[in-house]
Amino acid sequence: MFCPKCGAGQNGELNFCKSCGANLQALRRIEEQGEKFDWSKTWVAEMFLSEAERKRRNEELERQRGITPEVKRYNEIKGGVITASVGLGVMIFLRFFFEGVVMSGQIPPNEVHIVSRIWLAGIIPFLIGLGIIFNGLFVSKKQVEAIRRETAPEPALEGRREEAHALRAADTSEFVQPEFSVTDATTKHLRSTVPKP
Repeated sequence: MFCPKCGAGQNGELNFCKSCGANLQALRRIEEQGEKFDWSKTWVAEMFLSEAERKRRNEELERQRGITPEVKRYNEIKGGVITASVGLGVMIFLRFFFEGVVMSGQIPPNEVHIVSRIWLAGIIPFLIGLGIIFNGLFVSKKQVEAIRRETAPEPALEGRREEAHALRAADTSEFVQPEFSVTDATTKHLRSTVPKP
């Protein structure tokens, strides 16, 4: 028997998987009742998904959880503010810390210039945070607007879309009688005494 959660081979007498702890007894009960186990809900099925299908599933899960593109945008801005704040905090801390180290006089004079500028390392997360904020405020805003335009039907075209999908009423007067028949060239006609109309 194989564990449906992790795929590890199991002894038939075990009640729980020794690898992941999944309830194997419940699986046996399902098998005894004749219900078919749904392998599509296991990690094995997810392993064989294409990238597009995996992306579609993630979008569906986000939609079910209520995570809209607008919520993602606000979370991105929030993450940028946090990252920039951490960078600023690191710069301030390192500035005062290494200024104290330099003032202690234990650093050789030729290394003082290097140690006194280590605080600039905090500028990296600060600039990354500013970049994330910029992306959230401007780039993601345009993406959210594009998604909103794609999903929202335009009022002028809404009636036309309904008309395009609906069948129009039948009008038999528009049919034109053909001057020939499909069987004319393939059928041998008998001589008739009645003239053709």
